Amino acid sequence: MNWLSDNVNLLSLIGAAAIIIITGFVAGKYIKQMKTDKSTGELTGDDWDGIGEYKNPLPMGWAIMFLLTTIWAIWYFLAGYPLNAYSQIGEYNEEVQAYNDRFESKWSNADKETLKQMGKGVFFVQCAPCHGITGDGINGKAQDLTAWATEDFIVHTIVNGTKGSNYPLGEMPAGLLDEESAKAVAAYMVEKISKTGQSKNPDLVATGEALWATCSACHGEDGKGMEGSAPDLTTYGHAEFVVEVLNRGKVGVIGNMPAFNDGRLTGIQKQAVGEYILSLTE
Repeated sequence: MNWLSDNVNLLSLIGAAAIIIITGFVAGKYIKQMKTDKSTGELTGDDWDGIGEYKNPLPMGWAIMFLLTTIWAIWYFLAGYPLNAYSQIGEYNEEVQAYNDRFESKWSNADKETLKQMGKGVFFVQCAPCHGITGDGINGKAQDLTAWATEDFIVHTIVNGTKGSNYPLGEMPAGLLDEESAKAVAAYMVEKISKTGQSKNPDLVATGEALWATCSACHGEDGKGMEGSAPDLTTYGHAEFVVEVLNRGKVGVIGNMPAFNDGRLTGIQKQAVGEYILSLTE
């Protein structure tokens, strides 16, 4: 590609040349005047170690050059380089978007095993630095993903609370229920809300249903989070819940997990990470 065919390069060169010429002209003019002209006029009255300041008007040449440079800058941003003009950055972004579209199309119907293997690679690059290669959280430095999405972890969350996901209804405080009551709610949630399988405490499901009111205040009777006011618990234990966490980010012990909604991961890749994380609890 001819580098002069890039409008950004061409306009930048014109602007640089103009600035150099203007600077040379103005500087030369006033350096010459400094050698020949004598200072005259009314002083302001301020004094800095014997050095005074005249009330002279702004030099006309300087003012004109400044005005012309300002006009050129406005033209450059509004007309000379419109938002839809060619740029190498724009071309790169278009190529990345085209690649991502092909990627999403190719893997749109991938099975869970394929997604799991894809997610494993993404996990090692994006998640393992904090959660560890095995996902165990590196001795409490980050969330232990090998225990996440299990019935026992639901009990742990109810008893100890959770924070850092920036939902409108705020953080879930600790101590909403005692451990026995939390076990009952976890049993009900596993079988009736998230429907992830058979609870290991099936005899507590009915009790958990009666206690669900403690949770429904924020998560709703159906557990769907009342239109984003709180986490949607119907997806808990599914890859979709992981995707939501990735999209929102989370406050952790060693720092904040960023929200992966800036294009670093495609939708399929997030789903794949979810499937892989779920496999860590198997």
